Amino acid sequence: MNHRKPRVAVVFGGRSSEHSISCISAGSVLKAIDRETYEVVPVGITRDGRWVLENPATNALELGPHGELPVVTGSTEVVIGSGQEIVVHEPGEFPRTLGEVDVVFPVMHGPWGQDGTLQGLLEMAGVRYVGAGVLSSAVGTDKVFMKRLFEAQDLPVLPYVVVTQRGWATEQARIRQDIAALGLPVFVKPARAGSSFGISRVDTLDRLDAAIDEARRFDPKVVVEAAAVGAREIECGVLQGLGTEPHATSELAEIRVDPHHEFYDFEAKYLPEENTALDVPADVEPALAARIKTTAVQAFEALDCEGLARVDFFVFPDGRIVLNEVETMPGFTSLSMFPRMWAASGVDYPELVDRLIRLALVRDTGLR
Repeated sequence: MNHRKPRVAVVFGGRSSEHSISCISAGSVLKAIDRETYEVVPVGITRDGRWVLENPATNALELGPHGELPVVTGSTEVVIGSGQEIVVHEPGEFPRTLGEVDVVFPVMHGPWGQDGTLQGLLEMAGVRYVGAGVLSSAVGTDKVFMKRLFEAQDLPVLPYVVVTQRGWATEQARIRQDIAALGLPVFVKPARAGSSFGISRVDTLDRLDAAIDEARRFDPKVVVEAAAVGAREIECGVLQGLGTEPHATSELAEIRVDPHHEFYDFEAKYLPEENTALDVPADVEPALAARIKTTAVQAFEALDCEGLARVDFFVFPDGRIVLNEVETMPGFTSLSMFPRMWAASGVDYPELVDRLIRLALVRDTGLR
């Protein structure tokens, strides 16, 4: 690195429905990175897929006072090329370089960013990056394949039915029977979306069609899950061990949603006035907490995750634990559970961001 500070490109935004949540997460990460240690380049991806330099001084990258969602607003286009350089393209000017990128911190949520597409581009460019690789990013974004992989590893998941466009068009009667067999209520979800976009709780089958239509606004592939009635929602953070070190697990957290919400929806997650209770650390009996943490590491390894993950569970009154999902790039907003769990574990936000960057800096690109 020629005795200079490592250059970190924080990449955020993107084409998915989670564009604004990515911006909010990135705003927090940008504030936390130690500028005495790293040179930082904020790179936004617009909703139409253009890569641009973003200026946090003019774009706050945070939720507005009345819930206004931020978007990428930069106009100076950039490219991260195969020479690991950030190249700036401005109208009427020769391309100029900002220098080599040592690591990309892709604070991306959802398709076209968290799903392996961006990770594949960075692998082809030979650029190191924070977080899961191509395959684990792809599987971690697709709830259907995630569940199938967990089942193959004998890890517990809720019963579910997959609804594809073709299947709904050609086998609708059979799919309806399979969904009815799950029992009610069920949750209807886009297979590859997050932040609770497109999710509906269905208590009567006459609401099923509308719920599937809503989910298909975000993804043509839909998953219908049996509801975890009476279960607690418990989360655990995992950080990759350096070298041969064991993976680290955080203090557990519990989400207690305000009763007027049917589930942990967008408003409950991101609007503080919604009064969702987040217990960090969660009040969990030690033996049960140990089982949850062990299963979190098993899920992390089953997906071949790298860097970090948030593992979400349902815990039933009889002590049974079921995997809900693994987030390979969990939210990093000020309200997000992943940094809060690690803060409760003695790792504050700047230290957490620094650890993730350092993990990425020592990781090779390509097959590993």
